[in-house]
Amino acid sequence: MAAFIAVPLAAQTSKPVRKPAPAPTAAPLKQVSPPIICPTPLGVGVKTKANFCDVLTGRDPSSGILITLPPHKGPVTLTFDLHNRQTYSEEQVQAHRAYARYTATVGVFTMDNTLISRAAVQNEFRTGADLVDRIAGGAGPGGVKAVAPTGTESISVTIPESESEVSVLGEKLTVDRVDGTATYSSLGRPIAVLSDVKIEYRPGPPPKATKKKGFGTRD
Repeated sequence: MAAFIAVPLAAQTSKPVRKPAPAPTAAPLKQVSPPIICPTPLGVGVKTKANFCDVLTGRDPSSGILITLPPHKGPVTLTFDLHNRQTYSEEQVQAHRAYARYTATVGVFTMDNTLISRAAVQNEFRTGADLVDRIAGGAGPGGVKAVAPTGTESISVTIPESESEVSVLGEKLTVDRVDGTATYSSLGRPIAVLSDVKIEYRPGPPPKATKKKGFGTRD
C-alpha cells in the first residue's frame, strides 16, 4: 500500500487575494455664474449692483437669453430670479392709480426648441416699495430708468446631461388693472426680467477633439 504523507497546512502556498481597485471618486459639485448672452440688457441695479436682462417673447431659441453650460457629468441645476417689469410713475403712485397685478410666463428651451420647463412670476405693484431695484443709466430723477423690476420668483430648472446650452424665452404676460385685463404675447415684446443666473454641476471631461482631415492632392 502506498503511504500518504500529510503536508502541514503552514507549508501549503496560496495565491494572494487581489483587492478590487477603488472606485473613482466623483468630482465635487460646483456652483458658478455661467456665460450669458443677453440680447436686451435692462441694466445694472443701483442698490444690488445686479445685472438685469429683459426676457422677450419668441419662438426661436437662438434669439433668447443664451446660457452656456461647461463640460459636465450628469444633469445641471440652473437657477435664476424672475421678475415682472414695471414702468414707474411717481405721478400715478401719488394719485393712487398705479395698481397692477402682473403674471409673466417664460420657458427654458434646448437649442432644438424642446421645452425643458416653464416658470412664472406673479406680483402686485402699488408703490415704489414694491420695486426690487432701480436701474442706473436713465433720464429720470437720480439718473435711473423708468422701467424697473418688481416681484421676485426664485426659479430652479434641471437641465439634462446632454445639453451644452439653453435658452430662456418669454411666452406671455397678463396684466390686471383697475380698468381691465390685458394679455401680451406678440413676438419680441419684453414681458419679464431675469437676474442672478447660476448653475450647479459636476465637472466632466472636456469633449474629445476630432482630428481634421487634410486635403489630399491629385496627380
